[in-house]
Amino acid sequence: MTMVEALVQLSDDELLRYARQVLLNGWDIDAQLRLKSARVVMIGAGGLGCPASETLVRAGVGHVHLIDDDEIEASNLQRQTLFLPDDIGKPKALTAAAMLERINPLIKTRGTVARLDEDNAYELLDIASGKPDLLLDCTDNFATRDVINRISVRYQIPLLSASAIAMQGQLALFEPHLNTGCYHCVFGSVVLDEAADERTCANSGVLASTTAVMGNLQANAALQYLGLTKNPLTNKLLIWDGSQMQQRLMGYRQDPQCPVCTSH
Repeated sequence: MTMVEALVQLSDDELLRYARQVLLNGWDIDAQLRLKSARVVMIGAGGLGCPASETLVRAGVGHVHLIDDDEIEASNLQRQTLFLPDDIGKPKALTAAAMLERINPLIKTRGTVARLDEDNAYELLDIASGKPDLLLDCTDNFATRDVINRISVRYQIPLLSASAIAMQGQLALFEPHLNTGCYHCVFGSVVLDEAADERTCANSGVLASTTAVMGNLQANAALQYLGLTKNPLTNKLLIWDGSQMQQRLMGYRQDPQCPVCTSH
């Protein structure tokens, strides 16, 4: 436990709320304190961002910042679980942040209506106050994920990237400071394929359960990383197929020619 974590304590309300979690084998007060001290930034407050952020907030992650420049539409309500019909037309980031605070008033949330890019990343991620402990990529296209990956490598911030489309999903947790590879190492050729980048939930469809499953798998990895300082996906890409009810892991290595992470 770090000096900062040592100065943080759990209140009686927190001990009561997180009691079932603290009872877990391998999980203790120190792990819960690490969650309380953690600061995560989620890019995307839609189909993945909603279930992932809700689980993190319910579990006690202390600071959750959602960044999204989109507004809620009727078609979002099928899978974006933090929104209600009365929210249509409202900003996703602000609406999700407000709902998360209602779900768990013991944590702090923040919503920012913006599109993250390499020019505004230093300001939006509040790097001047200290780097976030984890970035969660909850977006829906390769080009945006590639930008987030570049930001992750540039500022050496761990990146937990999830994707969901139709009845399939993928998940990986990259640690740029360990030089074990990045998103571009795994998907570099796909990122450059404009036709592939056009395939999104909006034009290809997605089952409501797909985003719920992948968002919570993303939250599961985040909780282990933040609470136990453990990467359960070291050099592995998780691939989930809902139509076959199958899940498998595929290994990857850093690409020695990667234009993103080998130059840092």
